[in-house]
Amino acid sequence: MTRSRRPSAQTTAVVLALAEKPTAWRYGYQLCQQLGLKPGSLYPILVRLADRGLLEATWDTDVPAGRPPRHLYRLTGSGRALATELATAATAASTGATATRGSGPKGSPKERWQGA
Repeated sequence: MTRSRRPSAQTTAVVLALAEKPTAWRYGYQLCQQLGLKPGSLYPILVRLADRGLLEATWDTDVPAGRPPRHLYRLTGSGRALATELATAATAASTGATATRGSGPKGSPKERWQGA
């Protein structure tokens, strides 16, 4: 049985960041810097995506002397399909949110709360 649970906001951010250049290999450290995620959050996400076949992982073979080898990551075909799906859902959600913004009460949420 496959689970069809929606990915977390962090997982979505990782997939979409990798989808910016889907064929390029990326270091986890680069993704941490780009997304502002801590390694303790990012690396479990990368492992889960790789375990589900959405991400390829390989060792960097061109390592300068004195530096330990590092993993490189990129999306698979299934990962690129998921990225497209997530990007479409994000666009639809933001379009729907903008369309309904003007229909509510005026003022910021804080102003509305103080007036209640």
